[in-house]
Amino acid sequence: MTAVTVTVQRLPHGADLPLPEYATAGSAGLDLLAANADPMTLAPGARMLVPTGLAIALPRGYEAQVRPRSGLALKNGITVLNSPGTVDSDYRGEIGVILANLGSEPFAISRGMRIAQMVVAPVTQIAWAEADGLPDTARGAGGY
Repeated sequence: MTAVTVTVQRLPHGADLPLPEYATAGSAGLDLLAANADPMTLAPGARMLVPTGLAIALPRGYEAQVRPRSGLALKNGITVLNSPGTVDSDYRGEIGVILANLGSEPFAISRGMRIAQMVVAPVTQIAWAEADGLPDTARGAGGY
């Protein structure tokens, strides 16, 4: 597998945290860490933007998808609200993670906690070809 080089900038509030890493050789996602200065508490039913202290420059033709961590989802009901969140190749701001607490207990977010995972993937942009009709298929418009 060929690695894609992604330029990363550690922002001042994340300078002491390690860069995201793959947990295993076969992992698709890198673990994103919380770069909050003070402990944060996410109340049941609430949502908040959690900083990562990182900004990246993806090559054109790639995106970074921010996804929930399955352990946090199962054990605590914590998910990424706009899952997957998309970081476009031309975005240069801090990566923030919108966490939501679907559980029944407050959830404490400590500095350096693994809060989400990031998957870098190729993207395809389309060109529209407008038509008066579409080709028939066995399924047709069924599905709802």
